[in-house]
Amino acid sequence: MDFKERIAYLLESVGVAGAAAMLETPPNPQLGHFALPCFTLAKERRKSPPSIAQELASQLKAHPGADFLENVMATGPYVNFFIKPSARASAVIGAIQDSSYWAFGTGQRRILIEYPSPNTNKPLHLGHVRNMVLGSTLSIILKRDGNIVFQVNLNNDRGVHICKSMLAYQKWGNDAQPDKKSDHYVGDWYVRFAKAAKDNPALEEEAQSMLLAWENNDAGVRKLWKLMNGWALDGFRQTYARFHITFDKEYCESDIYQDGKRIVLDHIDALEKDETGAVIANLERFGLPNKVLLRKDGTSIYMTQDIALTIRKMEEFKPDLQVWVVGNEQMLHFQQLFAILELLGVKGRESFFHLSYGMVSLPEGKMKSREGTVVDADDLLDEVEGLATEEIRKRHDDWGEEHVAETAKTVALGAIRFFMIKYDPLRDFVFDPKSSLSFEGDTGPYLQYTHARICSILAKATYPQTTDTSLLSSPEEQELLRQLQFLPELYRKAVTELKPSSIATQLLEIGRAFNGFYHACPVLNAEPPLRDARLQLIEATRRVIEEGLSLLGIEAPREM
Repeated sequence: MDFKERIAYLLESVGVAGAAAMLETPPNPQLGHFALPCFTLAKERRKSPPSIAQELASQLKAHPGADFLENVMATGPYVNFFIKPSARASAVIGAIQDSSYWAFGTGQRRILIEYPSPNTNKPLHLGHVRNMVLGSTLSIILKRDGNIVFQVNLNNDRGVHICKSMLAYQKWGNDAQPDKKSDHYVGDWYVRFAKAAKDNPALEEEAQSMLLAWENNDAGVRKLWKLMNGWALDGFRQTYARFHITFDKEYCESDIYQDGKRIVLDHIDALEKDETGAVIANLERFGLPNKVLLRKDGTSIYMTQDIALTIRKMEEFKPDLQVWVVGNEQMLHFQQLFAILELLGVKGRESFFHLSYGMVSLPEGKMKSREGTVVDADDLLDEVEGLATEEIRKRHDDWGEEHVAETAKTVALGAIRFFMIKYDPLRDFVFDPKSSLSFEGDTGPYLQYTHARICSILAKATYPQTTDTSLLSSPEEQELLRQLQFLPELYRKAVTELKPSSIATQLLEIGRAFNGFYHACPVLNAEPPLRDARLQLIEATRRVIEEGLSLLGIEAPREM
């Protein structure tokens, strides 16, 4: 199916070295399915690019290995290659049918992915949703490639921000039990503290004093911390289950931060002290700002804990690649972390990768945890499930409530996951719950509905065992085949660049191509030979959409 590779082989045979890297895909298929620019060959051959293009086109037209090409022509400085419709149909459908289309199992690495690393003073929110979707989708894609993937999570369960929720509950909670989902209950106390501290700044000092008491193992403070930390973690687990998120191991900052302090003191000779007596890492040779690792009073900071956790993960999992899925506001933190580990003599910096991602906001604007304007992950999923339920009821008034509810869950989760994945990770975007559910447009439900539509057609026909795929020659059929042809290459891109968005965007191209085919090319009403060929084409499309969505952690329902 890899026509690019076959064309590159032909070009190599006529003396064009490195042809695979030079071949391009023209934006308009009328300019060829592949094109070779001849500019870089001009100096070597001492001819103009148009002359080289003419010469190569003539050679390749007569080449015995070019039987899969319908035409080779020179257009100015380009050689344009046109694939025979029959060759494309046979190759693409054949590859999908025998499962060589995806070529899974080429990876052999041990890969560790850490996400979403929440704070235990508030529930998971919209930003965490993007984090969870990126981390889990990347894990699926890399596993399918044959790698051994470990998913781990760090719970940031210590610090003054945790004490703020605790202090508010201690002052005004009256030992009450949660009257709502437990992590939401903890988050309410964090908001209550922030509002109270505006009028009473002394509360900030009280929170700092509570942190000091926690670090000194004060029995009462530790008891309260375990209670509220347990509420937060219980709530997180429920949310992870709703989003189909699982971990191989979870860490807690409270179990690690002392190790970080010990590691820093063990490597004190590689570090410095500033004028206050704080221990710092001098990162000038890395072109980075210096970083305090231990304050002048000997207490550790978040960076110190991250040093210890990184070393512990390396010892426990021995990864070839260690990925942190963390927002782009922490880019400097990870640059400094990787440099500090090198400074301390920890080998393996080349295996560290910060998968940075941009901000996600709502149509109403940015969110602020302290002001209680953050959209919680649970509430978001509830809202989208409600919208999906309404849409499904409009379409299927004969469905039972249980069937509607289960389908709504599938569609809602697909809508959220796809919306979060379709953008390049570095890009900021606005998440609109209503538009994410559209059955028309660049959405998960659009692809799910396309899959269901194909299933409906196939249910009305007897699927052929053998057909003449050379009959698939119309522009719409060939465009669908052309888009199906591209997905394996973009899957490889997702694996190598750690960007699942390339799969999502190509699935949308396939969906558009199928719907163009659907409106132009009858299937069930076509004459038998052509009908059978089209049935094979739409079954191949269905399989690719189903498998492609599964790579993104999205289910493809058979009816919607």
